[in-house]
Amino acid sequence: MKICVIGTGYVGLVAGTCFAETGNDVICVDVDERKIKMLKKGVIPIYEPGLKELVDRNTSKGRLTFSTELDKSVKESLINFIAVGTPPGEDGSSDLTHVLSVAKAIGQAMNGYKVVVDKSTVPVGTADQVRDAVRKETKHPFDVVSNPEFLKEGAAIDDFMRPDRVVIGVDDSRAEALMKDLYGPFVRTGHPIIVMDVRSAEMTKYASNALLATKISFMNEIASLCEKVGADVSLVRQGVGSDRRIGHQFLFPGCGYGGSCFPKDIKALIHTSQSYGMELEILKSVEMVNERQKRLLTEKVQKFYGDDLSGKIFGIWGLSFKPRTDDMREAPSIVIINGLLNMGAKIQAYDPQAMEEASKIFGDRIALVKDEYEAVQNVDGLLIVTEWNEFREPNFDMLRNSMRNPVIFDGRNIYDAKKMASVGFRYFSLGRQEDNGNTLETK
Repeated sequence: MKICVIGTGYVGLVAGTCFAETGNDVICVDVDERKIKMLKKGVIPIYEPGLKELVDRNTSKGRLTFSTELDKSVKESLINFIAVGTPPGEDGSSDLTHVLSVAKAIGQAMNGYKVVVDKSTVPVGTADQVRDAVRKETKHPFDVVSNPEFLKEGAAIDDFMRPDRVVIGVDDSRAEALMKDLYGPFVRTGHPIIVMDVRSAEMTKYASNALLATKISFMNEIASLCEKVGADVSLVRQGVGSDRRIGHQFLFPGCGYGGSCFPKDIKALIHTSQSYGMELEILKSVEMVNERQKRLLTEKVQKFYGDDLSGKIFGIWGLSFKPRTDDMREAPSIVIINGLLNMGAKIQAYDPQAMEEASKIFGDRIALVKDEYEAVQNVDGLLIVTEWNEFREPNFDMLRNSMRNPVIFDGRNIYDAKKMASVGFRYFSLGRQEDNGNTLETK
């Protein structure tokens, strides 16, 4: 099958590459000439485990190509995916400028029947706008399909190749058959292709992300209450997650959610509800709790050391919003670091993949260092913000001896509190009993 994917961001590049992996001829199109030149040279603009290997294999086989020529690529393709950005406006609404611009260009390029697929995360009703934009430009027949993505950054290849489900919103049997044929190789394990109307498919993406974000904020609130009442959220999480109706996923307390999906999608769904005259009170609270959670680790530092952190140095482990990605969009680390800087502290930070992104955000306001141990040299405290695997079993003797004051503020609960006390650290985590010892005598 001949496929065109318009937009080589996270979703578009992963989708296009995975479609090529199953034997389709795929053209990935972007207006950014520099990005296309990089991709043609095998340089991947995002970090995603396994993606480069798939891109290299499929480009070498000729199944995956990159182009800036949208008109030519659409003419050569039967199915055309729109995978461009939908940035949030100040009111939380999704900006559909790029989506509708691409839809118009597809209409102008059409030379026969085409399937136009919304792959970008878009509000309910967007397919109608895309259909109108295409129809104004062509007399050729076409169908518009909603096919939301459910990829987790850091595990996107596996998610795409072995999805829990494929959601297809479609109003025509011809387009339905083509989409089922395209996705057939990905669901041979028995996971379903769920066909529904277009608006339900658009809503499904938002509802899924909203529910996951709700679990995160709910557990973060429970963690804060555990600290107050003397309970241990690690044990509570096990007890709650063992209920098959609930499950263990997304029940880990932390510094709050970030990334390109949850924050934007929650805002967009709230905006959609308001445009229909109703308020999603639960989701408004989810958003409020998440913003508060991003400040919690800084507040623990402030409680321990006071409001004036002048002369204090803090190490930061983890800058990306989650492990296995370099994405810092809406990352808790940004809020945490800015809070410490505003109180006069100096920062030494390390992340296995997000150093380049951090440099764009912070410039020379913080020190970006070569590894986790350099980040703790002569510091007054270590803040663990992202739970990369390489942070889970450090050399604690080396760590303690490197620090001016052996204090750890753990925003991901990756260590055992009793063990930390036994190896000589003051240790503060989330949803477990605070270290109630006297304030540390600084060196």
